[in-house]
Amino acid sequence: MFSRVANLIKGFFSLFISGVEKRNPEALLELEQENLRKQIANFNQGLASHAGMCERIMGQVRKLETEQKDLRAKTTAHLRAGNKAAAGQYALRLQTIETQLEENRKQLEQAETTYKNLVRARDVAVQTAKAKIESLKGAINDMRMNQAMAEIHEMASGMISTIGGAGDTLNRLHDMVEEERTKAAGRARIAKDSVDMSDVDIKESEMTALADQALADFAAREGISLPGEAAAPPPARSMGAKESETPAG
Repeated sequence: MFSRVANLIKGFFSLFISGVEKRNPEALLELEQENLRKQIANFNQGLASHAGMCERIMGQVRKLETEQKDLRAKTTAHLRAGNKAAAGQYALRLQTIETQLEENRKQLEQAETTYKNLVRARDVAVQTAKAKIESLKGAINDMRMNQAMAEIHEMASGMISTIGGAGDTLNRLHDMVEEERTKAAGRARIAKDSVDMSDVDIKESEMTALADQALADFAAREGISLPGEAAAPPPARSMGAKESETPAG
């Protein structure tokens, strides 16, 4: 019974956590990035320990090489001096040193190979993880953009529905405007028809006739013919003027 209750509680918390993760993928991605950094740090610590072991083996190889060189020189010197007993002791120690040196060289080679493989494996793992993280960042950004676009479309749909619901009001307003416009046009037409244009026409005719008469008088005085009329005769001269013009005889 308690086991079933515990499983139920675990399932509830699992669903709750899954829901939180879905709503906050950026936080989950940041957590995974932090975990990756910690894993890389731990791996580098182990790698550093392995590199230290390689350095110790390398130091041991250099020490044995120095001893090998020294023992070889001593063995050669005693042998050339005819001291076979001493040369034999140095040769025996030289043989032991060379065996250790060969073993250490093999260990160093294996350690160096392991170190290089570990570095390569780390770099590949880090590159793969970084590629996944960048891909997830792009996917999350795309998801957020799609969510924003979906919200915009939903808002637009709601606005369209709201505007469509106001169609009756807009129709009533259109009918009211058309009715008032028709009334105003009718009033303007009635006012126009009620204006008496007879006096205006008479006055306009009088003004035109007076202007024509004034223009005709002016043309007659100046001897200018108006378009469509014969040339006006020059003004007549008096008899006195003719006599004065006759030369004295």
